[in-house]
Amino acid sequence: MKKATLLGLVAILMTLMLAACGSNGSSPAATNNAGTAEEKPAAAANALEKIKSDGKMVIGTEGTYAPFTFHDASGALTGFDVEIAREVAKRLGVEAEFVEAPWDSLLAGIDAGRFNAVFNEVSIRDDRKEKYDFSDPYISSGAVLIVREDNTDIQSLADLKGKKSAQSLTSNLADIAKENGAEIVPIEGFNQAIGLLNSGRVDATINDNLSFLDLKKQKPDIALKVVAEADDASQSGGVFAKNQPELIEAVNKALADMHEDGTYKTISEKYFGEDVSK
Repeated sequence: MKKATLLGLVAILMTLMLAACGSNGSSPAATNNAGTAEEKPAAAANALEKIKSDGKMVIGTEGTYAPFTFHDASGALTGFDVEIAREVAKRLGVEAEFVEAPWDSLLAGIDAGRFNAVFNEVSIRDDRKEKYDFSDPYISSGAVLIVREDNTDIQSLADLKGKKSAQSLTSNLADIAKENGAEIVPIEGFNQAIGLLNSGRVDATINDNLSFLDLKKQKPDIALKVVAEADDASQSGGVFAKNQPELIEAVNKALADMHEDGTYKTISEKYFGEDVSK
């Protein structure tokens, strides 16, 4: 009986020793997993850090809206807004990666997370500010009513009542046309509006004055004219998703520094011959 008891005690002691070895030792898999976890970088704490981690800022733009965002003779994407955005990205220490999309889908690209920002002459409006954040304004321009040179029926915004006006549906310019009784013909951008107007398929378009001035500079013989101006100039800024204060602050600092060191003036004079931020 004593021998059996002794053998039982030995068995129990051996079991306890094996369990102790198992609990104190680490398997190779456990060691490897722990090492991997320690080597993983911390997740970006905010949108600015994420952009810097990625090394790029993805920017939505039309690419069909001269002189703000368009393709030059070589096919390269360029324009006032493009150069401003590219310089902002540079000052954030990242590359600017442009993704082209029709006007009506640009803000949807922010919603879907396709873009970090949109630089495309987006007017800063209260209704848009409810859903998006804007940078400080980087350009100011008025809206003008454009018709064919042989048009004598339309002399003011009020004369748009019952007339066809080519407008981007989500633009504030379309709102002006609607308020004055125009029948809206949907278009995707300035060039399409000018094409429809020039061919006589619409009666007018309300569009950006700076775009029209550039058009006349590029095509001085085009038979179009400005007959009226909207009361208030609009200001445009970069568009961002809500709740990204670090990113907005960094973009605003980049814009301020561009004004201070003369970079903004250089870009502005290249396209317009003057400072268009005022």
